[in-house]
Amino acid sequence: MTDTPDPRAETARQFIEALPHCKALAMEVVEIGYGRAVMSMPWDEKLVGDPGTGVIHGGAVSSLMDTCGGTAVMTHPNGPLTTATLDLRIDYMRPATPGQGITATATCYHMTRTVAFVRAVATDDDTENPVAAATGAFTVTTSS
Repeated sequence: MTDTPDPRAETARQFIEALPHCKALAMEVVEIGYGRAVMSMPWDEKLVGDPGTGVIHGGAVSSLMDTCGGTAVMTHPNGPLTTATLDLRIDYMRPATPGQGITATATCYHMTRTVAFVRAVATDDDTENPVAAATGAFTVTTSS
């Protein structure tokens, strides 16, 4: 990686931060650039899937991982003008710890003319034991 700022990063950051869905889930871009993104989502009672456990719903976790993956694609050096999820497989490894936010880290590791491939992991404060891992494919659209 280089110290030169990624010109796509600020555009991607502004796009993500403007999305109503991201605002509703209080997603925040932590790190972004050169085919990699880190995003966080705080624990919130509104995101709990089971009031008895206080665990964040898997749908909120998947939304964070999907958004983070698309952001990684948008900032890839050969990245598209736009992208959309084609396929996203998420393996849930354990429940998130109640009261803790989730952080997703995604990397766009391969890109063809039409498809970008991403790997992502989601953790809570226990960064050694992931909450979920994902692989995904995203569209690549390089012209308007």
